Amino acid sequence: MVSQPSNPTVHRRQLGAELRRLRKAAGLGIEQVAAELGCSQTRVSRIETGKGRATARPSDVTKLCELYRVTDQQQIDILLQMLGNSQKRGWWAPYNDVLPSGLEVYVGLESSARTERAWEPLLVHGLLQTPDYARTVLRSGAIHRPSDIDALVHVRLERQKLITRAESPLDLWAILDEAVVRRPLGGADIMRAQLQHLTEMSALPNVIVQVIPNQKGAHPGLWGAFSLLEFEEDEPVVYVDSPGGNLYLEKRADVRRFASIFDLLRATALDPDESVALIRHAAEDMR
Repeated sequence: MVSQPSNPTVHRRQLGAELRRLRKAAGLGIEQVAAELGCSQTRVSRIETGKGRATARPSDVTKLCELYRVTDQQQIDILLQMLGNSQKRGWWAPYNDVLPSGLEVYVGLESSARTERAWEPLLVHGLLQTPDYARTVLRSGAIHRPSDIDALVHVRLERQKLITRAESPLDLWAILDEAVVRRPLGGADIMRAQLQHLTEMSALPNVIVQVIPNQKGAHPGLWGAFSLLEFEEDEPVVYVDSPGGNLYLEKRADVRRFASIFDLLRATALDPDESVALIRHAAEDMR
């Protein structure tokens, strides 16, 4: 199910970026555009960033083209085609009702990414979780119905096909804190199986797993998890997850900052072979 076809999330970003470029070229502010469209500034901002479930309508694009003095019919047709592509349903669309707010954007971006570099101080990365471990994590929040948990686990398993598909698999580089592999989530049996799965996944040519051992002390990743997604043609995106909500960063300065943090974490961590050895020892110690 997970492949690299036309991705609505990517088309939404591309359309938004082009509309933002045209607005700035026309010398208009978001508040002026919102007044012309008869909508909130928040909606205009969401259209331009491609985030959230709100999207533009054909009438919006036509009105914006008039407002931005776009008269080339071919350019207008391209924008409308991008809009049409952005409104198609991704494979994750049937699960939008159970996905936490904003997470469908991340799933969509991840589905078309070329590489993902991730730092996880608390949990095994979602693309590397076993079903039992994932179910344990979701239950721990005490906010999901049992039926929702089953659906969310299914989404996670579908996402994992990104790294195992035969054609152009996602390159994943995940750095974990040692606490992640030492904490017996779900009990010893579930955690041993999870750690074994980690070692198996790390053997894939497109997957690198590193661990930062406890004795390293303070390091730049102590404040929280993040993922850096890179694409063949689009600009990279940093995704920061927190209980308070999801944050997507696309400014070049932000991307460079998180890329530098990841490089520092990579240098702090054990090398991949040493990391796998630590994971195996953790599995042996799990009782």
